[in-house]
Amino acid sequence: MILKTFKLGGVHPPENKVSAGAAIQHLPLPDKLFVPLSQHLGTPAKAIVNRGDDVKTGQLIAKSVGFISANIHSPATGKVAKIDQIIDQTGYKRTAVFIDTQEDVWEEGIDTSPDIERTIKLSKEEIIQRINDMGVVGMGGATFPTHIKMMIPEGKQIQYLIINGVECEPYLTSDHILMMEKGEEILIGTSILMKALGVDKAMVGIEANKPDAIAHLTKLTEKFQGITVHALKVKYPQGGEKQLIKALTGREVPSGKLPLETGCVVDNVGTAYAVYEAVQKNKPLIQRVVTVTGNAARKHANFLVRVGTPIEYLIEHAGGMPADLGKLISGGPMMGKALVSPEAPITKGSSGLLLMPETEAKRAPIKNCIRCARCISACPMGLEPFLLAQLVPLDKWDDAEANRIMDCIECGSCHYICPSGRPLLDFIRLGKDKVGKIIRTRVKQ
Repeated sequence: MILKTFKLGGVHPPENKVSAGAAIQHLPLPDKLFVPLSQHLGTPAKAIVNRGDDVKTGQLIAKSVGFISANIHSPATGKVAKIDQIIDQTGYKRTAVFIDTQEDVWEEGIDTSPDIERTIKLSKEEIIQRINDMGVVGMGGATFPTHIKMMIPEGKQIQYLIINGVECEPYLTSDHILMMEKGEEILIGTSILMKALGVDKAMVGIEANKPDAIAHLTKLTEKFQGITVHALKVKYPQGGEKQLIKALTGREVPSGKLPLETGCVVDNVGTAYAVYEAVQKNKPLIQRVVTVTGNAARKHANFLVRVGTPIEYLIEHAGGMPADLGKLISGGPMMGKALVSPEAPITKGSSGLLLMPETEAKRAPIKNCIRCARCISACPMGLEPFLLAQLVPLDKWDDAEANRIMDCIECGSCHYICPSGRPLLDFIRLGKDKVGKIIRTRVKQ
């Protein structure tokens, strides 16, 4: 069988899916939660609770502000200890609601039963509003507010909903185990998103290294109209939304444009599950599955975790902090970010924790570029990473923009493949930040 894939670039890092067989474990509630008001792309939410307030599980504690923002709900029952700054996973101080937890008492109207609700009763408009109310965001890492994706601009038409079950990032298995244990709920969530978008076709893309998930969801789709499952070639970054659209539809997202220009909307399998819970159970996004893994980890696990749980609490339940820990990464080794503190809390976008031993955490010595062009061959966006990395330290922002630096998806393929160990992605990220600011300033003028 010929597996679908994108054509341009890509690399093949070791998969290391050592936690793939670990069933989802419900992590006990910690004594304290630290719930950041910024767990999504856009403007941070505004707190509507104060110190000393009693809160219930699922209660709204911070309201969205502006167009691109998302509601925040209490992940547990307890008392608001304070609203203060905390260092989050980015290493910066962010405002958070500190909650001293108690035994769960759920907000009225939330269905916590395990029964699957299959009948979709809400209208298109009601679905979008419910997704907004429940604070659902993209669970694949970008954390873009999901209700905004459903609001298609006038004159645009969507033909396909694409559900991303690829999980091409090495080590991570949270999406895989979610598909295995919550497959029907994911497909109901997919049907809900189809209704909201007004489309009759949805495609679920899964890499071929998850044959059990492919078989499981394929069997389940027999009961669902318009949903098909597609096996994809194992190649990184197969899960990038532009690469996934290319692989499944043959369509290409134009430079500087969004996927809707191709008639596609892409959502993660975790997002589809969160939409199911929001629409069918009236349950806000207050927990998610997080993989704890890595060659320094004492135990490989997939935990169901409440938002705001300190990262060190997960590590404690995975056997404790290893003595040979060299680096703690939020996410996977390709696109994840190294953490400055294990006290940072889990957020809606946390997919995994990677514990790397000291021997793996060290970067290779930086050598001179040997003009091998491997970074060009590996780039899935058809860029010239070596050139962009040269332009940035020279402050040649116009040239960097002209050479499409903003099209970089920060997958790290160039950095991974470089035989000289050059920090190509580091320079490109710096350049994207600067060029992005220049573009925004130009648009305002």
